[in-house]
Amino acid sequence: MRILLVDDEIELTQSLSRALEREGYQVDVAFTGGDGLQLAAQHQYDLLVLDWMLPESSGLDVCRERRSHGDRTPVLFLTAKDTLDDRVLGLDAGADDYLVKPFELRELLARVRALLRRSPYFDASLDSPLESSSNNPSNSPPPPPAQRLQVADLELDLDNQLAYRHGRTIDLSTKELRLLAYFMSHPGQLLSHQQIHEHLWDGDSPPSSNVLAASIRLLRRKLSISGETPLIHTVYGKGYRFGDSAS
Repeated sequence: MRILLVDDEIELTQSLSRALEREGYQVDVAFTGGDGLQLAAQHQYDLLVLDWMLPESSGLDVCRERRSHGDRTPVLFLTAKDTLDDRVLGLDAGADDYLVKPFELRELLARVRALLRRSPYFDASLDSPLESSSNNPSNSPPPPPAQRLQVADLELDLDNQLAYRHGRTIDLSTKELRLLAYFMSHPGQLLSHQQIHEHLWDGDSPPSSNVLAASIRLLRRKLSISGETPLIHTVYGKGYRFGDSAS
């Protein structure tokens, strides 16, 4: 697995790079947003780890630029920003997870493992890895079967990471795809905060900040524009229910 780490704190970046390499990852390092953009455009990475505040181009700009080119590589933000508006801004730019500085190394490694399980080398169910190239004579992952989910007037194309509603196309980040697929696989059911956390973070420690609330808020905004029936319903103090009715 190949990771791009972009942070202008040289000592921190070197320390994180060594820690990741000890875990068996191949790590490329950049100290400016401009260099990070160049490397991300030149190479295929399984994960981008971006500091928010960077010289030349911010981590937010790097993330937005890659998403605008159709790059689905999971993105983890490292930042001191921890307001709800900041988290929404990062998720809206296409980030998949968010870790607030200062953080424990073991938490970073747990988030890296969780995000790498969502890399393009995992199948569209996003739960089990594809066969390795050593077992595949063509040296490329076999294509998964086409998968689509539908609830009410919303259709989800798992293969292409897109949703469709009322003739419009809804582009989704990897985290949003996992969240929406989980909701649509359990229509009308009350899903607790704990159940959703365990699904999204695969048993690893959930974010210390309220990333789930920010993710729900952003997904709601994408799924239901003016005049459309809301599909994600809050059950206060318990969790969420998905469908065209809150009952």
